[in-house]
Amino acid sequence: MAFNNNNNSKPRTGQRRDGFKREHKPREDRNQHVEEKVEWVPKTSLGRDVLVGKYTNMRDVMLSGSKILEEQITEMLVPDLALEMVNVGQAKGKFGGGRRKTSKATQKITSDGSRMSFSMLVLSGNKNGIVGFGFGKARETVPAREKAYKKAKKNLIMIRRGCGDWGCFCGSAHSIPFAVEGSEGSVTVRLMPAPKGTGLVVESELKKMLQLAGIKDVWSKTFGQTKNKINLIKAGFNALKQLQEIKLTPYVLDGRGIKDGDKDEQ
Repeated sequence: MAFNNNNNSKPRTGQRRDGFKREHKPREDRNQHVEEKVEWVPKTSLGRDVLVGKYTNMRDVMLSGSKILEEQITEMLVPDLALEMVNVGQAKGKFGGGRRKTSKATQKITSDGSRMSFSMLVLSGNKNGIVGFGFGKARETVPAREKAYKKAKKNLIMIRRGCGDWGCFCGSAHSIPFAVEGSEGSVTVRLMPAPKGTGLVVESELKKMLQLAGIKDVWSKTFGQTKNKINLIKAGFNALKQLQEIKLTPYVLDGRGIKDGDKDEQ
């Protein structure tokens, strides 16, 4: 029995049976993704001052009293800004015990039917005295997340850190210099100085905000409907705001090692 060893009947490599050649692109060219860089054109006077170099750090911007209306300002002055999402919702589960999730779904009944919306909360901070948060709400999760990210870069505050615990007074900025309290809705959060090594004795979601603020040790008390994580974070944020509103006297500054943002007060 004779076998035909003629290989002309088989298509060559890179050639189809109909005679047309197939173009092969290098693998690195096919996987390469080119990102288009959009040049930032400031729309506010603060943005133009930052672009020309009048402000070189976020501390000077906050002390000027100008409101940040463009997220590119924060991206330029605080390149190491960290963002973290808060678990504000809960997935459905047996007996109401579902896993926590980053989006909270709500329904509104209208004449056209029920309308679903999603809420998200994002925390921001440089872990060195600057912290903020952003709240976003939309019909879908992706637009809500994008809104929250943008607002978290614009809604920033500078906090005071120090050592206000009577049993420590080490002079380093590992805690807060004095007790503060903030409220939102029915939720009230009270933060108190703690000695070094205590850690953050707070609720798990509120702990994320304090870590981004650069606080390492603190005691806390919470009152009200703390299962509402959105109000809980807002109450904690309002408490941190109070650190800047307390008047500093020589007696208060003595031994507390107070730092305003990343700069010494003394």
